[in-house]
Amino acid sequence: MNAILLCPGQGAQSLGMGKSWFESSPAARDVFATADKILADDFQSPISELCFEGAAERLNQTDAAQPALYTCAIASYNALREQFGDEFAHPICTAGLSLGEYTALHLAGVFSFEDGLRLVAKRGKYMQQAALASSGGMVAVTRPTDEEAEQICEKARQNDVLVCANYNAPGQIVLSGSKPACERAVAIASEMGHRATVLTVAGAFHSDLMAPAAERMAEALDECSFSTPKCPVVSNVTAEPHDAEHLDRMKELLVKQIVSPVKWNQSCVWIVNTMDGEFHELAPGKVLTGLMRRINRETKVINHDQPK
Repeated sequence: MNAILLCPGQGAQSLGMGKSWFESSPAARDVFATADKILADDFQSPISELCFEGAAERLNQTDAAQPALYTCAIASYNALREQFGDEFAHPICTAGLSLGEYTALHLAGVFSFEDGLRLVAKRGKYMQQAALASSGGMVAVTRPTDEEAEQICEKARQNDVLVCANYNAPGQIVLSGSKPACERAVAIASEMGHRATVLTVAGAFHSDLMAPAAERMAEALDECSFSTPKCPVVSNVTAEPHDAEHLDRMKELLVKQIVSPVKWNQSCVWIVNTMDGEFHELAPGKVLTGLMRRINRETKVINHDQPK
């Protein structure tokens, strides 16, 4: 089987995530145990407890959600490898939405689970701090073309920050920026005939308001050792595979990703048009399965939110 692995990002988290994998697979239990040990000083309770039975409000906070999602996705992957062996051992391509790109890089052998967990824990903490230090938000706009979404930004921006932050699927684009600009964007989008919804998020992710987080992640990434990926890993920034021969460029794109649009729609189009394989979405949730239905209705994604 030629497996193409899709890795969820922030927003896919939900209370109880990963628990069924933990209960059914020794390999998944090992992943959670390792994460609990590494993050023992970062949270008041183990990350496994936070995923399975913690307070949803705490799990939804950026500093907790990111390491929790990374751990859950890799626990489900290791359980699948335990169950199916070589079918999952050598994916032909990996991709992840925002935070999920770190999961995708680990699965391609770029860094160890432990190093990746430390990176995403720092990423979540730095992004949470940047969000608290700025007055930002995000707005989901339904049914616009890319050009129309960019027009909304131009009209609503004025002297504030406002950009297209997530190209999730055709007609599903998220804007990010200063709260006053987000409020103007809702009104302008409505005037243009689009539905716009202010999202409940900590801040303006994937905009210039995250620059402090990007600067600190540059230092963290510089200290981490990267290896050549064993398969193509699609970059959120370019919507094409990372350059396997230039690992420093890979780190630069991960820094840039924090303040740049997530080109998920474009990334999936590249994979569908280039790779011949079977798509699998790792736990938790079914967000990426749903987005693929909008991106390419003929492409089936096998979802692994729960053990089969």
